[in-house]
Amino acid sequence: MNIEIIQLPKIEDVRGNISVIEKDIIPFPIKRVYYLYDVPSSAARGGHAHKEQFELLIPISGSFDVVVNDTNEKRTITLNKPNIGLLIKSNVWRELDNFSSGAVCLVISSGEFLESDYIREFKDFEDFVSGK
Repeated sequence: MNIEIIQLPKIEDVRGNISVIEKDIIPFPIKRVYYLYDVPSSAARGGHAHKEQFELLIPISGSFDVVVNDTNEKRTITLNKPNIGLLIKSNVWRELDNFSSGAVCLVISSGEFLESDYIREFKDFEDFVSGK
């Protein structure tokens, strides 16, 4: 599957830890950063795939599940450590759910918002992946 767990550098200190994203930590230049917050535990986010964009999802606070599907395999990955991110490359369907109270999901993207890069229906995603 076109995903990868990225371990961010963690600088430990008795006063609090720091994680840094710089240089070659992620395999693309950053074009957009946004975050999800105040998501009710019963709500789901995502529900789409990107044709070209890569995204790194980082649980800044709390936890949530990321369900990824490339039409051959479906996996659920729980993100709950702010120094561990999930890199989702192109052509991977993603859904985010099971948000804990106070969860914040930081998303670092390789592209600016471009509606034509989104596939918003799973059937259209299956067709795109199969070349239909």
